Amino acid sequence: MFSPDKPQRIGFCLIDGYALMSTSAAIEPLRAANLLAGRALYDLRFVSLSGTQSRSSAGASFDCVPLAEAGLDFDLVFVVAGGDPLDLREPALSGWLRRLDRAGVRLGGISGGAALLAEAGLLESRRFTIHWQHFEALRARSPDYLMERRLFVIDRDRYTCAGGVAPLDMMHSIIAAEHGADFARRISDWFIHTRVRLADDPQKAGVAETYGLSHPALVAAVDLMTDHIADPLTLDQLAQLAGVGARQIQRLFAAQTGQPMMRFYRNLRLEKAAELLRRSALPVSEIALATGFVNVAHFTRAFREHYGTAPAGWRRAGRA
Repeated sequence: MFSPDKPQRIGFCLIDGYALMSTSAAIEPLRAANLLAGRALYDLRFVSLSGTQSRSSAGASFDCVPLAEAGLDFDLVFVVAGGDPLDLREPALSGWLRRLDRAGVRLGGISGGAALLAEAGLLESRRFTIHWQHFEALRARSPDYLMERRLFVIDRDRYTCAGGVAPLDMMHSIIAAEHGADFARRISDWFIHTRVRLADDPQKAGVAETYGLSHPALVAAVDLMTDHIADPLTLDQLAQLAGVGARQIQRLFAAQTGQPMMRFYRNLRLEKAAELLRRSALPVSEIALATGFVNVAHFTRAFREHYGTAPAGWRRAGRA
């Protein structure tokens, strides 16, 4: 239970290969809160799976307490993971997280950390988010996950964040709830973070920025494509829903992107397939269906044409 009279004990369980940016964006607002308050509001503690240090993807390390010695004396614990957390199996970590939950400790995941909470069965009936790179692969593991494409999600006693610089925004929200919006604003200003984003802001740039599209019909068409990966729309359907004729939208698309519209659509689906091959254990047949191909043979031909290798070869190369 939060008490304003004593420091909150905040743990960060750092999985080797974690992103230094995501970690710093979570830690630094809490450090600044202590500094600006003139007293300890947050007691920060670092935990590793084993040993007294955990190494980031950049090579920098934090001094840590080994998991076996960490205990349960926390108010809130974040799991911070980068790399490919969906492949990580750590029974000791899952057991510790479940014990924390039973002890009433709030739990969170930063970047890929939500995948490890999900693996431990601690996100059931909880809304949550994860870095966009892991989103589809994790969602494919269970239709019951309540996943949202947001910067961060706070659902009762669960705090999940997409990573990158988004922890700055999540920590602003947490500090504002506990110590007031004015104090949280002082901390954000301290970090020149003058445009604090909302929880439901997107993780990625919109299609207009990503693909350099200026015509509203093209933006609408590409939005439709990204929403219909498994059930591709026809050219006529895309044009009708975008509010223009089929020939006109093809001309506009070629002029702005330099490629045929339906080839672009197929390549979007193949890119999604490549992501699922690398980041999920789904069979090739299921990935073919999930990306809108009528059968494995059709999918394999298209994939080989685009990537120069068969889907199985792509998967092996990504895990070598």
